[in-house]
Amino acid sequence: MSRDERGSAIVEFTWLGLLLLVPLVYIVLAVFETQRTAYAASAAARSAGRAAVTAPSEAEARARAERAARLAFADQGIADAPLEVVLSCRPQPRNCLAPGSVVNVEVRSSVALPLVPEVFGANTPRIAVDAVHSAPYGTFREDRP
Repeated sequence: MSRDERGSAIVEFTWLGLLLLVPLVYIVLAVFETQRTAYAASAAARSAGRAAVTAPSEAEARARAERAARLAFADQGIADAPLEVVLSCRPQPRNCLAPGSVVNVEVRSSVALPLVPEVFGANTPRIAVDAVHSAPYGTFREDRP
């Protein structure tokens, strides 16, 4: 008893293609979103460091760093992404704008996995992304309060 199997190869090929293509497209989307956020975090850390060392005062340095980081994220089209900017200084942690100091900027963010329904609420799966940049203040610059 032989069964006629003509035409079943195209059906099998189509199903196999769909089963392999859908996860591949999802992985590519997730990688692209993560890469975009990683690039935004890197640019944000660099911009925030530059903005901090050019500020006229210590208080203004932190505000400028935050605005520069937000702008870098907005340039990548992800202005609403969660963002945390942490400034630290050495050798004097309380005086970032002292001659010879170095301002370290760490930008932390996360990217939600694409196409995940918002049923999970705050527990939506996310991929953490961070970037660090060090900006020297300069040895021969004036001390700013």
